[in-house]
Amino acid sequence: MSADRLKIRAVLDCMVFLQGAARRESPAGACLLLAELEAIELCLSEEILSEIRDVLSGELVQRFLAAIEKRAVVFPEVPHGFDYERDPKDEPYINLAIAAGASYLVSRDNDVLGLAKLSNPDGARLQGHAPHLQILDPVSFLAEVRRGLQTSV
Repeated sequence: MSADRLKIRAVLDCMVFLQGAARRESPAGACLLLAELEAIELCLSEEILSEIRDVLSGELVQRFLAAIEKRAVVFPEVPHGFDYERDPKDEPYINLAIAAGASYLVSRDNDVLGLAKLSNPDGARLQGHAPHLQILDPVSFLAEVRRGLQTSV
């Protein structure tokens, strides 16, 4: 297995990009830095890139996104395998995480974070689609990455 495939594969939602771009010293900013440094394998889709471009604007942001996109694994098309009636706008992130075989979906959205609970019927259903997917907020994700780096040394 190549060293690249040993990297943590993660999907970050639009709010993580927004908060990280606004405050680079925040936990969301640290998540973006991990992607910039290629410490994690960031997964993106064309649909998610389009949403990020709609939410974030400015020349500096466009250069940042171009740099991130070069380092990310971009999925041009993502199959729609998971319906999330509670918040259909979250489906692109969930479906990308499933299609990418991501280990983590990082979000600050309570609807997405609620999927981490197996007591939630949608969370239990998602577990069937992606048994290894963990849904975490940026602070918890950074702690997981830190633990993973300490155990690999």
